[in-house]
Amino acid sequence: MQPVNNAIGQSFVELSQVESTNNYATALAHAGLAQHGMVVFAREQLKGKGQRNKQWLARKGENITLSIVIQPQHLSLSQSFLLSMCFALGVQQFFKQYAGDETKVKWPNDIFWGDRKAGGILIENIIAGTQWKYSIVGIGLNINQSNFDGISQNAVSLKQITSKEFNVLALAKEMCELLEKYYKKMNKDSTSIVQDYHQHLYKRNEWVRLKKGNRIFEALIIGVSSTGQLITEHGTEELFEVGEVEWII
Repeated sequence: MQPVNNAIGQSFVELSQVESTNNYATALAHAGLAQHGMVVFAREQLKGKGQRNKQWLARKGENITLSIVIQPQHLSLSQSFLLSMCFALGVQQFFKQYAGDETKVKWPNDIFWGDRKAGGILIENIIAGTQWKYSIVGIGLNINQSNFDGISQNAVSLKQITSKEFNVLALAKEMCELLEKYYKKMNKDSTSIVQDYHQHLYKRNEWVRLKKGNRIFEALIIGVSSTGQLITEHGTEELFEVGEVEWII
């Protein structure tokens, strides 16, 4: 693998329409046409991808929908959730600059403002044998959309929060600059990334209602393990994998 020198966003591909920025970036990586830090930005996604095989829906031209190609040279596969923490924290801090302190990271890597979802992150890894070649970091962030009817009951956008209209492309490039700073910080001081992620973790040290299968229960959110498991306490400590439990908000 070639040395990684490019900053996130130094190579910026802007598309008017695409099926999925993650799929587009993945295809470039498989074809050997992608380099670390390349960003694929689309004004419209026809089949945007969300967590757990859900579709990420966003109105044309109103939101940030992009994917970043990362070559995680300084990390082992066992540290893959550290990368997730890094980008979730970076996006949360970016959104917080405009939306304020109510901006949090909801495990594993959704962006929440209060109890409403402002964005999400989907990371897909390309692995060859034991070599972690690329991560494709997909980011969807609600910016100017003001009507979420038929899409989500708890979604919120930056425009709804601030009553202001934003230049989506300019914000996307600004966010990439901040993400580059957090990526460099992770490679130098991963402990601070983990600490900051927990500091801004949604409902940390609070009681919440969770659902696992037909079981609904209350639990205290303690934190997240290094491998991405949600750590809870309800008489006894219990850990949950990503996708194993649903939040009842």
